[in-house]
Amino acid sequence: MGLVQTVGLVLHPQRDSAGAINMITGWARGREVTVLGLHEEVGRIACDAVAVGQAELVERAGLLVSLGGDGTMLRTMRLTEGRKTPVLGVNVGRLGFLAEIDVTDLPGALSAIDEHRYTVEPRTAVSTVLPGGTAVTAFNDIALVRVPGDGLAAVGIVVEGDRFVRYAADAVIVSTPTGSTAYNFSVGGPIVSPTVECLLVGAAAAHSAFNRSLLLSLDEELALEVLPSSGRLAVEVDGIVRGHAEAGDMLPIAPVPAAARVVRLGQTTFYERARRKLRVYGSAEVE
Repeated sequence: MGLVQTVGLVLHPQRDSAGAINMITGWARGREVTVLGLHEEVGRIACDAVAVGQAELVERAGLLVSLGGDGTMLRTMRLTEGRKTPVLGVNVGRLGFLAEIDVTDLPGALSAIDEHRYTVEPRTAVSTVLPGGTAVTAFNDIALVRVPGDGLAAVGIVVEGDRFVRYAADAVIVSTPTGSTAYNFSVGGPIVSPTVECLLVGAAAAHSAFNRSLLLSLDEELALEVLPSSGRLAVEVDGIVRGHAEAGDMLPIAPVPAAARVVRLGQTTFYERARRKLRVYGSAEVE
């Protein structure tokens, strides 16, 4: 009997996953492996996956398979936060940063995992507590974003209790290494290997002479202070507005090491995926 006994599926809400699901259930059928899926997702597809609730999916699955893009992968990682369940990302549609394989590679990839021929890459998350008391966690980034018509985001960066810098900007972003190729990259931040343990702080369209990003150790205490001159700010968690912050609010930022575990099969590297996705080319002068 192999390593994998139960596979859980998480699907993109719109892309056609039927072919991928049939590959997975066909592979599982000959190995007496159970395939689970969420009621609201597999219920719309004629397949052999057993429909269950979210809690049961997370509890029973020994492997979660994300079928979609980076958004689906982030959602799957949030489901497994704090657990040791490995997550396999499968590209369904556009090429993503987080997915490891394409649909055609599924049977071989599942067999490799079943035979323990894979590695696990821990991913750091970042968390905060919203002004209303709700705790939230992101695998890409947490951003304080100006609300149109309400003025700039005036945010102080407090490191180890010291007020290091004050940004007036369209947004202030705290990113994980996983998120370094997302919002952080669009504001000129560095590309960071997902194996590095750090947090990045940067600003979008900073209205000041200081517009550099900060790279902080996970051991350093960090907080975002909404300054008196700030407008009302949306708090975006992996791109989703989860609340709002106003002048006087202080948001503590905490890293969550090894919050999720991503399957790596050695078929490609982070830098290969980043180069293709971001279309990184060398200078014309050296061609």
